[in-house]
This record gives sequence, structure tokens and C-alpha cells, in this order.
Amino acid sequence: MHTVNIAQKFSQFVVKGLLRMKFRDHEELIRPGEFIIVPRGVEHLPVSDEETQVLLFEPKSTLNTGNVTNERTLAQLETL
Repeated sequence: MHTVNIAQKFSQFVVKGLLRMKFRDHEELIRPGEFIIVPRGVEHLPVSDEETQVLLFEPKSTLNTGNVTNERTLAQLETL
């Protein structure tokens, strides 16, 4: 799990597949056409058992691994 320490919340919109968002005390299932808003400072873990396509809305300055820095952390993300 990780926490996103940004000034605002962030949201994920599921385009294809199913996304499970795990929290400390529960988990939510997000289906295509649905989105979830995770408030600032809430620990969460997005999980998918199959290929899932999502649109992620968060500030540009947010690291892809939230407040965790490890081998998956990308200092500079690719832009479209």
C-alpha cells in the first residue's frame, strides 16, 4: 500500500477491465465507466487480476509510486 501526499485527492476512471482498490479496512470494485476518488493521505493499493485500462487524474508532480521510492519509481514520466 502507498499514500499519495498531494494537496488534492486523485481519481481513476476505468476504461476496460476491473480494478480493485484496496484500503486498510475494505476494498472497492470499479467497473468500466466508473471512477473512484481517493482522498489525500489515504493508503490504498490498486489491484487488477486481468488487463485493465484506466485514466488516472492527478497532479503532474505526483510520483508513480506515491510516497514510496523503489525500483519502480520513475522520476520522469513519458508524456503524450
